[in-house]
Parts: sequence; structure tokens; C-alpha cells
Amino acid sequence: MKTAVLTDSTAYIPKDLREKWDIHMVPLNVIFGSESFQEEVDITADEFYTKMKEQEELPKTSQPSIGHMTEKLKELGQEFDAVVAVHLSSGISGTLQGTITAGDLAENIKVYAFDSELSCMAQGFYVLEAAKLAKEGVEPDAIIARLNEMKQSMRAYFMVDDLTNLHKGGRLNGAQAMIGSLLQVKPILHFVDKKIEPFEKIRTRKKALNRVRELFDEDARTGKPIRACVIHSQREEEAQQWKVDLEAKYENVEVMISYFGPVIGTHLGEGAIGLTWYEK
Repeated sequence: MKTAVLTDSTAYIPKDLREKWDIHMVPLNVIFGSESFQEEVDITADEFYTKMKEQEELPKTSQPSIGHMTEKLKELGQEFDAVVAVHLSSGISGTLQGTITAGDLAENIKVYAFDSELSCMAQGFYVLEAAKLAKEGVEPDAIIARLNEMKQSMRAYFMVDDLTNLHKGGRLNGAQAMIGSLLQVKPILHFVDKKIEPFEKIRTRKKALNRVRELFDEDARTGKPIRACVIHSQREEEAQQWKVDLEAKYENVEVMISYFGPVIGTHLGEGAIGLTWYEK
């Protein structure tokens, strides 16, 4: 059985890696007024953050249409028998369900859908593992089983500079947003039951970032091989320094860098930084 691997743009996997591993991608959309952009296709992260500074209203986001997903699956069905589709958490987007629905309409390919239960490069790690296994000829059921195994050690924590966007976008409730702004809290967030929830509320950015490093240290100091990624929104220099520091401290850790692109950046805003990792 020949298996394709499909994901959506919110995995923010660098284009060279997508091409190297033959990863197929469907873009989500970010909408400024009457203008709609496909992220990773029509608009870059840099362009997005510049544009967001110029707007008074928060942009909107939307998932790929069922029609678009169906066409993509039919296209893949010309070459592949099956597709492993890895998407952002079903708790914050209907993209996964859209792919499942489209799979019923595209009768020439069998869809194996996997809910990452999070997003960004944590989602991307699942995609890269699936692509590697698919190239080795591993059957789709076995690929899904491996992704579920990875889920047991997958961790992701992120800090936002300002809770306003999360509140406006309906991703965080009003009471949580108000408390954060009144106390100048820099919350550490994570995914719980597929949704974004506060993990801890810490009073300064420095302390919040140090706390994320402490959480990582709990796993890294075991000596087990770990793959990690620093994710940022317009904080490239800070992310690079994290990579250097972590790889210097732990011989068992491999670190890459990714970013919060337009769709996720709409909700987190500029200045967010996160760390995700799993045991290899």
C-alpha cells in the first residue's frame, strides 16, 4: 500500500523539510476585513505580523473548505492508496473533521485521520514521523499506532505577552483574560483535553520562560534522547539563544526552531515563545 502524509499549514514545518519528506499540506486562512490569505501560500509570518500592527481589528481565521479538502484527497488518490492526515487539535478547529468528511467524498483513497490534540511544531513532529515511516513502507495502521505512542511523551508549553488576542478570539475566557491583564501576568499555557488552558500564572516574562525551561529539564535530565523545538512569534534571536543553551546543556537533546505563523499568531500575538518536545 502506498501511503501519503497530509497536514495543514499550522504545523509550520519548514518548506525544505516538507519537500524532503514529500509532505502534502492544505492551508488554513487568515482574513483581514474582506481580504483572505492562505497562510504559508499567500502570506508569510513576517508579512502577517507587519499587517496585524496596521489593523485595529483582530483578523479572523478559517479552516480549509470541504471542497478544497475533497479535491486535495482526490488528487492524492491518483498516486496513493491511503493518506495519514495529521491536523491541529479538533478542540480549536474543525479541520480534522473536515478531512474526515472529505474522505467520504473522495472515494479513491482511504483516510487515516490523526488528532494531534495541539498545534504548531508539536503537530509537526507527528507529521515528520509519519512521513519517515510512510517512506519506509510502514502500513497506515502501524503509523497511527506509532503516533499514539509518541503522544505519551509529547509536551508543549508556551507563554504569551498579552492575553487580549486569545480572549478576543474566544480561545480563553474573559475572567482569565481580565485577571492576566490586571496583574500583568505572563501565563504559561498548554493543551488540556484538546483546548488551550492556563498551566501556571507567573508575574514576569523572565520568570515564565525560566519555568518552561524547568519543565523541560525534568525530562531532559533523564538522559533519554529528546527532540525539541523552540517556537516563537517574531523573536528569532531569543529562540536561537534557547537552542544554543539547550544543546550545550544536554548531550541527549536535539533542538530545532519554528514559528507561530498567521493563524496561530492571530490568537497568541507577537512576542509569544514556546517549547515542545518528545522522547525519540
